[in-house]
Amino acid sequence: MQHLEEQIAHLTRAVDDLSDVVTRQQAEIDRLSRHVRMLMEREAERDAAQSGGVVLGDERPPHW
Repeated sequence: MQHLEEQIAHLTRAVDDLSDVVTRQQAEIDRLSRHVRMLMEREAERDAAQSGGVVLGDERPPHW
Protein backbone atom coordinates (compact mmCIF):
# COMPACT_ATOMS: atom_id res chain seq x y z
CA MET A 1 0.00 0.00 0.00
CA GLN A 2 2.80 2.40 0.88
CA HIS A 3 4.46 1.70 -2.48
CA LEU A 4 1.26 2.75 -4.27
CA GLU A 5 1.01 5.93 -2.19
CA GLU A 6 4.62 6.80 -3.05
CA GLN A 7 3.98 6.12 -6.72
CA ILE A 8 0.86 8.31 -6.68
CA ALA A 9 2.82 11.09 -4.96
CA HIS A 10 5.55 10.91 -7.63
CA LEU A 11 3.00 10.87 -10.44
CA THR A 12 1.13 13.80 -8.89
CA ARG A 13 4.36 15.77 -8.70
CA ALA A 14 5.23 14.88 -12.29
CA VAL A 15 1.80 16.04 -13.48
CA ASP A 16 2.16 19.30 -11.55
CA ASP A 17 5.63 19.87 -13.02
CA LEU A 18 4.39 19.18 -16.54
CA SER A 19 1.46 21.51 -16.00
CA ASP A 20 3.88 24.27 -15.02
CA VAL A 21 5.94 23.61 -18.15
CA VAL A 22 2.87 23.78 -20.37
CA THR A 23 1.76 27.02 -18.70
CA ARG A 24 5.18 28.61 -19.27
CA GLN A 25 5.28 27.42 -22.86
CA GLN A 26 1.83 28.86 -23.57
CA ALA A 27 2.90 32.20 -22.11
CA GLU A 28 5.98 32.15 -24.35
CA ILE A 29 3.89 31.24 -27.41
CA ASP A 30 1.50 34.10 -26.65
CA ARG A 31 4.40 36.54 -26.25
CA LEU A 32 6.05 35.41 -29.48
CA SER A 33 2.74 35.57 -31.35
CA ARG A 34 2.29 39.19 -30.24
CA HIS A 35 5.81 40.02 -31.43
CA VAL A 36 5.28 38.36 -34.80
CA ARG A 37 1.97 40.21 -35.25
CA MET A 38 3.65 43.50 -34.32
CA LEU A 39 6.51 42.87 -36.77
CA MET A 40 4.11 41.95 -39.55
CA GLU A 41 2.10 45.11 -38.97
CA ARG A 42 5.27 47.19 -38.91
CA GLU A 43 6.50 45.64 -42.16
CA ALA A 44 3.11 46.18 -43.82
CA GLU A 45 3.21 49.83 -42.78
CA ARG A 46 6.74 50.15 -44.13
CA ASP A 47 5.72 48.57 -47.45
CA ALA A 48 2.67 50.82 -47.70
CA ALA A 49 4.79 53.90 -46.98
CA GLN A 50 7.36 52.96 -49.63
CA SER A 51 4.87 52.10 -52.33
CA GLY A 52 2.47 54.87 -51.47
CA GLY A 53 -0.51 52.55 -51.65
CA VAL A 54 -2.26 49.60 -50.14
CA VAL A 55 -0.32 46.33 -50.04
CA LEU A 56 -2.17 43.46 -51.68
CA GLY A 57 -0.33 40.18 -51.32
CA ASP A 58 -2.20 38.36 -54.11
CA GLU A 59 -1.84 41.11 -56.69
CA ARG A 60 0.27 40.27 -59.74
CA PRO A 61 3.13 42.58 -60.73
CA PRO A 62 2.28 45.14 -63.42
CA HIS A 63 4.40 43.42 -66.11
CA TRP A 64 2.21 40.24 -66.10
